[in-house]
Amino acid sequence: MNIHEYQSKQVLREYGVKVPNGLPAFTVDAAVDNAEKLGSPVIVVKAQIHAGGRGKAGGVKIAKTTDEVRRYARELLGKTLVTHQTGPEGKVVNRLLIEEGSKIKKEFYLSFVIDRLSASIVMMGSEEGGVEIEKVAEEHPEKIIKEYIDPVVGLMPFQATRMAYAINIPAPAVRKASKLMQNLYAAFIGKDCSQVEINPLVVTEDDDVIALDAKLNFDDSALYRHPDIAELRDDSEEDPKELEASAHGLNYVNLGGDVACMVNGAGLAMATVDMLKHCGGEPANFLDVGGDSAPEKIATAFNIMLEGGQAKGIFVNIFGGINRCDNIANGIIEAAKLISKDGKSLPVPVVVRLEGTKVDEGREILKNTPIGNVFAAPNMEEGAKQIVELVAKAKA
Repeated sequence: MNIHEYQSKQVLREYGVKVPNGLPAFTVDAAVDNAEKLGSPVIVVKAQIHAGGRGKAGGVKIAKTTDEVRRYARELLGKTLVTHQTGPEGKVVNRLLIEEGSKIKKEFYLSFVIDRLSASIVMMGSEEGGVEIEKVAEEHPEKIIKEYIDPVVGLMPFQATRMAYAINIPAPAVRKASKLMQNLYAAFIGKDCSQVEINPLVVTEDDDVIALDAKLNFDDSALYRHPDIAELRDDSEEDPKELEASAHGLNYVNLGGDVACMVNGAGLAMATVDMLKHCGGEPANFLDVGGDSAPEKIATAFNIMLEGGQAKGIFVNIFGGINRCDNIANGIIEAAKLISKDGKSLPVPVVVRLEGTKVDEGREILKNTPIGNVFAAPNMEEGAKQIVELVAKAKA
């Protein structure tokens, strides 16, 4: 789960991380009022959306008067901001962060992420702050410094100090930077984050160290332990299909294509997406239904995939381990009856590949189904080829 910058900074304040003073605003008048409350000679007006690259897209404005704050707030609220992370459709700005300006001497990059390969947490830093870190990684990988943290012992003070020197934090600010890193790590662990990113981390003219921007992502599976964080969720920033799927216990990610897929198991789902691409198709989504083959759940998954007309065909790729393939086939048929308008045919072709326990019985059920537009496939590759061909035919 993602939250907005101003919310991230509220969380970081609880852990002693220094951030600029700022207040959220949902209206133009609130933006002006907040600017007057801050009383800073320089006010930064920041668009709040779940995407990076706001500055380049015109979503960050520097104001020196309340009239400028008003003008920028009017300009940004309701605007569709298009950045390199939003895609061409962009995101609508519904809220702002009104923040005091900072006298910046140097900008840096700092983040904490989980590295599953080493089963550790990685602190990454760079003296190239305030820019796209992906670009730095591509053009100057040597400028990205990593510290691997054993989660059993946590971030050691010497590691934080070593990072501060490695990314060339000015000597008078090293101790403050080291303390900030340790506080950031405490927030990462304390709130079950999957990522904490500060870009830029700045050293000011008086050698203070401030998290000028902040991005926090959280492990959805741990939100039950953090109701305060769950309350920060902004549904308007998330895909409606993903929200609906989550409410029904489904793992759904929109991938933008027109060949939908429904799979049990994340690994098989990723392999299915790859196979569809290999066969010339454009996957519409990642959808893991888990181990439940109840007709109602499958019908819900079908409805989510078909909503809005994005999907022109569906590839169901199921490996029946605990679940029996005959039960899964019956679930698919019952689901088809629930969502077909006439009870006789699905609105788009559905290709089903089954493998595992009772597979022969499951394939026989699909072969003899009275529901039209349902096709059985002998294996994953043939199924992917078949659905790609059917979708191409439907679009022709």
